[in-house]
Amino acid sequence: MQQINTVDETTVSAETTEMLGAVKAQMGMVPNIISTMANSSATLGAYLGMSGALGNGTLSPKLREQIALTAAGENQCDYCASVHTAVGGQLSIDAEELALNLRGKSNDARTNQALTLVSEIIENRGHISHDRLNHLRNNGFGDEEILEIFSNTMLNMFTNYFNHMAGTEIDFPVVNTSDLVAA
Repeated sequence: MQQINTVDETTVSAETTEMLGAVKAQMGMVPNIISTMANSSATLGAYLGMSGALGNGTLSPKLREQIALTAAGENQCDYCASVHTAVGGQLSIDAEELALNLRGKSNDARTNQALTLVSEIIENRGHISHDRLNHLRNNGFGDEEILEIFSNTMLNMFTNYFNHMAGTEIDFPVVNTSDLVAA
C-alpha cells in the first residue's frame, strides 16, 4: 500500500517539473518511484544525479541491471525486482538469467563474481576483506570496477529501502521476491 503519495505533476516546482520531464523523455513515462521521490526535489535530484553519474561509468548497462536485480532480491524489494526484470528483458537478458540474477547468481563466471560481491556488500554491510578484494583483482577486476559495483549496490539499496518505506505501487509486471525464499 502506497504510504507516501505520488505527486500531482501540475503542482510541483519548476525544478521538479524539469527533472520529471527529463525522466519522461528518457523512459516514455514517469514511474511511480520517481513520482513519489518528487515529493522532495532534493531526494529526486540526489537519486537522478547518482544514477546519471553511474550510468556514465565503466560498467555496462546489462551489468548495472544485474546488480540491481541482485540488490532487489537480497533486500526483497518487489518494486525494484519488477522494474529491473522488465528493463533487463529489454537489454536481452533471458528469463533464466534474470531469475538467477535475483538470487545473486549468473551463468557467466565474471558476472557471477560481481553479483557475489553485491550480495556480500549487502550481507556484510560493506565490510569486505582484503583477501576478497585481492581475489577480485586477481580475477581481472580493477579498483574502478570494484568501486562502481559498490556504488551501484548503494544506489539500488537506496531505491530498495525507499520503496519499502514509501510502499511504492508497482507499475511494471510484478515480480514477487517472496518467491525467492521458497526457491
